[in-house]
Amino acid sequence: MMSTKAFTLVPAVEREQLMGDGERVSLECVECCGRNLYLGTSDCFVYHFLLEEKTVPGGSATFTATKQLHRHLGFKKPVNELRAASALYRLLALCDGSITLVHMLSLEPVPSGARIKGATAFALNENPVSGDPFCVEVCIISVKRRTIQVFLVYEDRVQIVRELSTPEQPLAVAVDGHFLCLALTTQYIILNYSTGVAQDLFPFCSEEKRPIVKRIGRQEFLLAGPGGLGMFATVAGVSQRAPVHWSENVVGAAVCFPYVIALDSEFITVHSMLDQQQKQTLPFKEGHILQDFEGRVIVATSKGVYVLVPLPLEKQIQDLLASRRVEEALVLAKGARRNIPKEKFQVMYRRILQQAGFIQFAQLQFLEAKELFRSGQLDVRELISLYPFLLPTSSSFTRSHPPLHEFADLNQLTQGDQEKVARCKHFLMSYLNEVRSTEVANGYKEDVDTALLKLYTEADHDSLLDLLVTENFCLLADSAAWLEKHKKYFALGLLYHYNHQDAAAVQLWVRIVNGDIHDCTRSDLYEYVVDFLTDSLDPDLVWQYADWVLQKNPEVGVQVFTKRPVDEQESRFNPDDIISCLKKYPQALVKYLEHLVMDRRLQKEEYHTHLAVLYLDEVLQQRPSASGKDADVTETQAKLRRLLQKSDLYRVHFLLVAALDWHRLARALPFLTSRSHLTDRTRGAGLPVESAILHGKLEQHEEALRILVHELADFPAAEDYCLWCSEGRAPPYRQRLFHLLLAVYLGPGPSAPELPVAAADLLNRRAAEFDAARVLQLLPGSWSVQLLCPFLTGAVRDSVHARRTTQVAVGLARSENLIYKYDKGGKEICPSPEPWSRPCLGGWSCYYGSVPAFSIYWKMLRARHRAPFCRKTGDTGSSPVCHNY
Repeated sequence: MMSTKAFTLVPAVEREQLMGDGERVSLECVECCGRNLYLGTSDCFVYHFLLEEKTVPGGSATFTATKQLHRHLGFKKPVNELRAASALYRLLALCDGSITLVHMLSLEPVPSGARIKGATAFALNENPVSGDPFCVEVCIISVKRRTIQVFLVYEDRVQIVRELSTPEQPLAVAVDGHFLCLALTTQYIILNYSTGVAQDLFPFCSEEKRPIVKRIGRQEFLLAGPGGLGMFATVAGVSQRAPVHWSENVVGAAVCFPYVIALDSEFITVHSMLDQQQKQTLPFKEGHILQDFEGRVIVATSKGVYVLVPLPLEKQIQDLLASRRVEEALVLAKGARRNIPKEKFQVMYRRILQQAGFIQFAQLQFLEAKELFRSGQLDVRELISLYPFLLPTSSSFTRSHPPLHEFADLNQLTQGDQEKVARCKHFLMSYLNEVRSTEVANGYKEDVDTALLKLYTEADHDSLLDLLVTENFCLLADSAAWLEKHKKYFALGLLYHYNHQDAAAVQLWVRIVNGDIHDCTRSDLYEYVVDFLTDSLDPDLVWQYADWVLQKNPEVGVQVFTKRPVDEQESRFNPDDIISCLKKYPQALVKYLEHLVMDRRLQKEEYHTHLAVLYLDEVLQQRPSASGKDADVTETQAKLRRLLQKSDLYRVHFLLVAALDWHRLARALPFLTSRSHLTDRTRGAGLPVESAILHGKLEQHEEALRILVHELADFPAAEDYCLWCSEGRAPPYRQRLFHLLLAVYLGPGPSAPELPVAAADLLNRRAAEFDAARVLQLLPGSWSVQLLCPFLTGAVRDSVHARRTTQVAVGLARSENLIYKYDKGGKEICPSPEPWSRPCLGGWSCYYGSVPAFSIYWKMLRARHRAPFCRKTGDTGSSPVCHNY
């Protein structure tokens, strides 16, 4: 049991202020709302005082009550109860079985005269369910036998919302939400007035003692139980706190958290709700009123009013902390919030939280400790300083005085237990990671991040790399030495990079890749170095390690040049310099030229030619003797063909000579065998498709088509050739190419049975691409009409369509000419002998005799002359046929 002087009794309203010389007048009830103190007397008066609290130099509190006014309620009986409804600015007074609404300042009844009649006791719902801020919920014990009523009270009216019957006559009531806690004649019950469900609590004998029912918190009540016990009960009918022991003759109870205060005929006793022990006893005779109002406890006799003032809690709290009673100390500290100035309380409470945090930390209660440290805004260096060597050598931190704990370091705290040390380090890692980006770390982020890096390094934690690649304040000297000590070379490189020492970082990573030092953090470190150099803005660093990355893997290493932003490539890296560097690495050179030609689309002849030559060289190496239609097309050969087709910048003649079949050239031009620019490896390596593309670039279409048709017998390729070469050209150009292809099919040359079939198929599928008259001159006389039926049908249809279209165009031209003549004053003769005010429209229908042509002409004239008028018929021109026609 810990005895504590928790309260002191201070007078607030003296007898003379209340009733003067009236000996028979007694105080019946008290209500306090802020500074307003209301007293109800036995002669039906209500007194209003302003209560002022002052602190004398010695630290104790005094109260001064200034009387504002008093008013008689108009009854002859005592004022039994007073309750303030501050939201409505009303005071509810129970007198002679009626609850009257009066103004809180003037004490005048509301003009409407609203009141609740037939009440013996009442309670306000401090946890209302209506949701209306402009009313209060009031529960009354009705004069009707065994009846409870619920009212809504507004500024000037009252409204009953519920009436319930009870098993026995209710004597006292307290309300929380939908729940009523009732003291009946023989027992306490919880009653849900919304559902009508009742829950019995425990027996009670009203003949032996006065019932006490007090709401002490959300859904919790304090009751005077049997055997001198103060019982706690929730709305569920259970007790979540142990009971407190008080006197059998308790007449009143109040809660000033964490204390329960009880009043009997001779004493005021103070009990702790935390350990249920009695902490203090104050002599107080003839007391009959004890109530708490928002943390202020008022006790009264029939002649005077007193306030129980809590004494300073620092010593109480420190004693609790010294005995490791952290929860009690914190709860006690929270209870003192209203009695200590805000600034002083904040300083005191933060320190208490910090002390409590270290107590929990020493007990390895890390979750509780973390919350206390954060709530107490602990200087995190206080915690780091417990761990040897974690604070940087340059740190100037000194521990708080007086100290927050009694430990020299972590070894003393854990007494050398390595498992506890590991758990403490894991906690610190988690805590530092959470607070490093908050205000807790402001002003000493270097100490926090450096300590976190050291912890991650020791634990081989994955978060080490995350720390180094994001914004951090790790001190380079301390961190580098620690990383090197623990052989974390890749992480050390990241630290160098973050501190703008890229050369040192790359040098370290290269040593890891070369096997000079060992660090298995990343298995793809080579690719990481390539990406790092690609993103580097230092061209000297890139050139320094270009050969190294290309030697390791040319296709990957070339990315240091190809994946750079285009603007950076243009400003920092000259393509010609890069090509010179890549001559030793053919694969990388091809990749880079592809980048220049296809990605960047540089219009420079030598890049295109160089890339085509490299493709051709690789194709010749891969397929020294493959030729013909059935040869497999390699990826490189496909790239070569796309380049030859799409590009117009390479040197065609140079590539054509290398792509032609050597044997055919040797037979046709024997003198070429001595030419030095045709190397031995091109002999026998025919590339007919490529040769055809190159001939096409030189407008040598007939030669190209002969290769595709006669050498490869690839008829779809020949047709595609015509489409490719004519892409973007005028229709006559495409027609000429298809006529050339037809001529190759039907002309002199190697005979093959499939050529006539291919020719007929071409004509039937591509009829629109041919001039039918020219085609008929080329066709052999032995071909039947049925063979070329689709072609001929399409040709005739196109011819008829062309003739009709031409006729329409001629008609429109003549019409336009006629309009022009009319506009210039030319004279036209209407077929009708009748006079006209304007030229008759019907005449031009006779002129051409063509309904479609005239319809078009009619629309033109109508739009131009706005429907001419005919005198003879009165026609406004709505019909395209003249009435005289």
